[in-house]
Amino acid sequence: MNSKTTKIIYWTGAVLTSLWFGASGFFELTNNPIVWGITQQLGYPAHFIYILGVFKLAGVITLLIPNKLLRLKEWVFAGVFFDIIFAFFSKIAVLGFGAATDAIIAFVMVSVTYAMYRKLYTATYTPSEIN
Repeated sequence: MNSKTTKIIYWTGAVLTSLWFGASGFFELTNNPIVWGITQQLGYPAHFIYILGVFKLAGVITLLIPNKLLRLKEWVFAGVFFDIIFAFFSKIAVLGFGAATDAIIAFVMVSVTYAMYRKLYTATYTPSEIN
């Protein structure tokens, strides 16, 4: 796969992820009754929903800044994966497998996006001197 294709796949995934999690974060911060109802039905407290909203929106902003904040983007991807995994298992435990299909779709989408991110921005580590 050439670099141009990798960039197109990455940015498509980054935009779709940002739309998904940006909308979710916005709905969490604006007390959307559907989002709040499901999240509270899963057993999460109100203060946690606000925290999720703030961090999702901060993560979206970070993801959409090109060629900057690369280490922070790693943390954003980790946070997104944790959110998806917790949503998946919470939904299976409380609502059943059918309610968790969105988490499966999100997991696949973010996994492909992260794989392209790693192809575009390879991690280079240099040994540090210990004095």
